[in-house]
Parts: sequence; structure tokens; C-alpha cells
Amino acid sequence: MMYIPYGRQTVDEEDIQAVVEVLRSDYLTTGPAIVEFEQKVAEQVGAKYAVAIANGTAALHAACFAAGIQQGDEVITTPITFAASANCVLYCGGTPVFADVKKDTYNIDPEDIRRKITDKTKAILVVHFTGQPCELDEIHSIAKEHHLMVIEDAAHALGADYKGKMVGSLSDLTTFSFHPVKHITTGEGGMITTDDEALYKKLILFRSHGITRDETLLQSNEGPWYYEQLELGYNYRITDIQCALGISQMNKLERFVDRRRALVMRYQEALKDIAGIVTPIEAEGCHSSWHLYVIRVEKRREIFETLRALGIGVNVHYIPVYRHPYYQNHGYQSVVCPNAEQIYEGLISLPLFPGLTDEQQDYVIEQVKKCVERQEG
Repeated sequence: MMYIPYGRQTVDEEDIQAVVEVLRSDYLTTGPAIVEFEQKVAEQVGAKYAVAIANGTAALHAACFAAGIQQGDEVITTPITFAASANCVLYCGGTPVFADVKKDTYNIDPEDIRRKITDKTKAILVVHFTGQPCELDEIHSIAKEHHLMVIEDAAHALGADYKGKMVGSLSDLTTFSFHPVKHITTGEGGMITTDDEALYKKLILFRSHGITRDETLLQSNEGPWYYEQLELGYNYRITDIQCALGISQMNKLERFVDRRRALVMRYQEALKDIAGIVTPIEAEGCHSSWHLYVIRVEKRREIFETLRALGIGVNVHYIPVYRHPYYQNHGYQSVVCPNAEQIYEGLISLPLFPGLTDEQQDYVIEQVKKCVERQEG
């Protein structure tokens, strides 16, 4: 029986050769491929600066650090996301505050952001769920009114645009992930983009122990060997091996996104009139890059288990973060976001990745229809 995962990397011979070239070079890490990869991503999204980093979670941690999140600060974010979008606030000593999502896009609701703001709020951390940009105009307006930073978790949204501008060029800080199921991969890896030079310098320090050799930053200079630790940073460096793969993958980004969009159109057409299935929407002014294709169904578990048994690697994105035992044990027992709860109960992610063939997708569609029709009948 064939197995079709919900997501999968697309790596070709060109990618492999790019990695081999680095393996034969003088630099395996902290070399020229990192700078080239950063420049390529910055150019793609229209940002002044990009900082490559170990993974998407490290990118979020670095962004919160650069934004100045510390003990006593609150950061408003969404519950419909991977836990890292909230954990990164905790890493800096801050407190995640969950605002509910909208019933149509499943993205964070600007009106609930307003309701959750207190005198402790320091930043808004939005997540472009499935690749669809949040309502950034409204969110930026709220942030400006209350003097807040805006961090975008764009792990799902490389290649997406909002009102004609690429995600990655719109807020104070934007983070990306290059995990194998994302739009491009470096194995593990991440990126932070910004137009703010001061934030950029903080990010560079943070990813490498807080240590610098930059003579303009040193408090003294004892010789050409000299360096100083200016911040409590981390070893969040990425390797040239990974970045070589990333550079090669970036050359294919447009093709990958186009294929995802074509597959989504096929799903939408096939499932739009099926009773018992709620298909996703694309909000006006947004062009999703479709990291995920999620539907909502009744009796989710029954359908999930049936599809898995048929070799279709469906998944669920996501359990509301505050439901996890760690959060329940640390002060979130009374937190409930009604829309998030309702949406979560029916969510299923169907297979979506550039290497998915039309024939494989047809099989997925056929089996989804059969499952839902049996349920409805």
C-alpha cells in the first residue's frame, strides 16, 4: 500500500551537488554560504537584513530577545499554532497571552488582540496559519497605538504576500522555518528578517554566544585575537552545509509555491460542494503560500484513523497551545478561546507538498469523499 505523507521535502540532484561542493570546501560552518543564503532570502522578501539561524524555534527565541522581551512582559499570540510560537516568550521570561482566532481564516483576531492588551503588553506575535497572512494593517495600527513591537511567525508563509508586499518585509521582525515540510528546506534551519539595523545587530550577537570581534562594539581591544561577550547569547549558528542546500532550494521557491497553489485549487474544486466538509478560504488582499491545506469535518477521529489506515498521512494542526499539560500546570487552566476550540475539534490537514502527484491527490480526494459521505449517510 502506498503511503502519502502530509508534507515532504523536495530535494533534487542540484541540491545534493550544492551540498557536496561545500563538503569539499574549506568552510563547513560560519562561512560564505551563510551570507549568500541570508542575502538571497532578504532579496526575496524585500527586507534589508536577514539572519540565518539554527532552526525556526531559535529564530523565534532570537526575535523575542531582540524585541527586548523580559520578565514581567506580556506578548499576545495565537493558540492555533505550534507550541514554539508561545514558548519563545517564556524563554525570555515573558508571559504569552492568547487571543482568539477568527472563524473564517483561523488567524489571530485583531479585535481580541485589543481586548487582551494590558500595561504589561510588550509585543504582538502573529502566526500566518497555513501560509495565509494575518490582518497586518489592523495589527500594525493596534501596535502603533499602544507602542508595541510586531513579530511575525512566518514559518508557514515564505512566498506569501499581503496587499502586494511580501511577508518578511512588513513588521519589526519576521521569522521563517526551513524544516523539511516547509516551502524550502535546509534540514533544520531558520531565518529572521528585519529592516532595523539595531535589531539586526542584536540578532547577530544572540546567535553566537553574544560574542563579537566587531571593533566598533568592543569595550577595549587587546590585540587581533581579541573578542568580547556582550550579551548572554546562544550557540544558534547554522552551517554552510545547510545554507548551501537553502541557496539551491531558494532557486526553486517560486516553482514550489506555484505547485502548492495548483494543488490547493484542485482540492478546492473537488471538495467545495461536499456536505460535511468546510474548506479553507483565502482572504481578500492575501496570497497564501499554502504550507498546509486544512479542512474541517465532523467526527474527526473516525475520519483521521480511516485515512491513516488507507495510507494517507493526514495530521492535525494544531492543538490549542494552552491545552498542553505544561501550560495547564503553569497558570493557563482557565484560558479558553472559543473559536480556537471549535475550529480545533474538526481540523484535519490533507497531504500538500510540491512532489504530490495529481494521481496521489486524486486518491486522497476520493478517500476523503468516501469517509465523509459514509459519515453523513
